Amino acid sequence: MVTGGSRGIGLAIARRIVAEGGKVVITGRDPESLQQAVDEIGTDDAVFVRGRADDADHQVATIAHAVERFGRLDHLVNNTGINPSWGPLRELDLVAARKIMEVNVIGSLQWTRAALDAGLSRSIVNVASLAGISASPNIAFYGASKAALINLTSQLADELAPAIRVNAVAPAVVRTKFADALFAGREDEAAAAYPLARLGEPDDVAGPVAFLLSDDAAWVTGQTLKIDGGVSIGSVG
Repeated sequence: MVTGGSRGIGLAIARRIVAEGGKVVITGRDPESLQQAVDEIGTDDAVFVRGRADDADHQVATIAHAVERFGRLDHLVNNTGINPSWGPLRELDLVAARKIMEVNVIGSLQWTRAALDAGLSRSIVNVASLAGISASPNIAFYGASKAALINLTSQLADELAPAIRVNAVAPAVVRTKFADALFAGREDEAAAAYPLARLGEPDDVAGPVAFLLSDDAAWVTGQTLKIDGGVSIGSVG
């Protein structure tokens, strides 16, 4: 189960899961984008359910559909995230702030609870952000929500062990439509800050997520993996 799987990082994760022999249900709001995503994956092992990520009825119905279609639910990837705000915190629209927390944090918890109620058996990966670990100008409250998601990951890992593993990934800037405002028109300048000399691609996140879902990560829980091209290393001089 991959929430927000119609494009970008979510779609890359869904493709990788199917490429490694899995079956996947993706969610999103736009039926055309969802259909295009499933067509791109190109197999009956990928299906979609349309709905709002923070709609509790949609969550329960989607997970029920996954179990009915494929027989069980092994993994949940909480990928859906929003950031309808840009600018300093002192100017933040508090209605937008509440919506960010509702979708990015409470929504992830709701998906997790619904999945557990339906018999989730193996692991959860939450897609956080490097913005949740360090200062993030102009998207600071988005960063605060991802910091909460990182802490939620630790709390769930503790509560759900040993039956369910719970981990997170924290990507830096990935070249997606969602992150476009962070690099549009100045990609070379933005990439210059990264030791690996480029921005991320959705597949750069999909691989580590697939690892965390796999048996290769059987002794890994409660961790947040930075996927950042080395930008968090920092340098002096």
